[in-house]
Formats: sequence, structure tokens, C-alpha cells
Amino acid sequence: MVRRSEYLFLEDESEERFRHILENHLEEARQRAFSLIREARRDDRGCLLTDTIKPRKVRFNGHQWEAYRFIHCVLNEVIASRDHVIRHRCHNRRCINPEHLQVGSQADNKRDDWENWAYGVDPDYL
Repeated sequence: MVRRSEYLFLEDESEERFRHILENHLEEARQRAFSLIREARRDDRGCLLTDTIKPRKVRFNGHQWEAYRFIHCVLNEVIASRDHVIRHRCHNRRCINPEHLQVGSQADNKRDDWENWAYGVDPDYL
């Protein structure tokens, strides 16, 4: 996770796009994120689910992201590279609840899966 780094020359395209949004369109992006959250329905585990079969996509400022990635990065003002994943602590990829989302690496995400398979849902996100 990178927060407004001075190393702009090392950024990948995803980081450049999020930096531009955070520096130039933050309020509009936050409004879009909150509108997605308002449209979602809450299930019995606290997940905010979209009405899609696969993770919802969102278009903003001419680019498309998974809604959960957009929501996490915009609401937390995080510039995540394409090497970072947004982990679903609830293990539901359709969930866009900001409280269930956390940035991490592919290894973190895989470790989450193994723990879930071994012990069930992560109680830390509840």
C-alpha cells in the first residue's frame, strides 16, 4: 500500500489512475462509492451485496474497476498498485462493505483462504 508517494516514476498505471482521482476528483469519487454502498443489500453476515453474479464493476473517470477495489481505495484514500489485492475478510467477493475490505498481497489473500478453509469465517471482521 502506498500513500501519496514521492516516487511517482515507480507507479504502475493503476496507481497513476488512483492518484489522479484522489488528487483531482476525490469528492465526486466518494459520492460514487457511497451511492454504490446505498444500492447494495445487507445480508445476515453484514456483507453489502450487489445484484450481480460476479463482483460488480464500476466506471469512473473513464476507467473501470471492481467496485470493492474502487470503494476501498477511494474511502481510505489508498493508492493500491496492481500488485496489491483488496482482501475480503468475509470471503465474499460480491461484498462491497468497506469494513470487510483490506488491502494486502496475493500471499495475504491466499493465507486468508487457507485459514477460512481450516477454521471458517474470520471472526476479526465481525
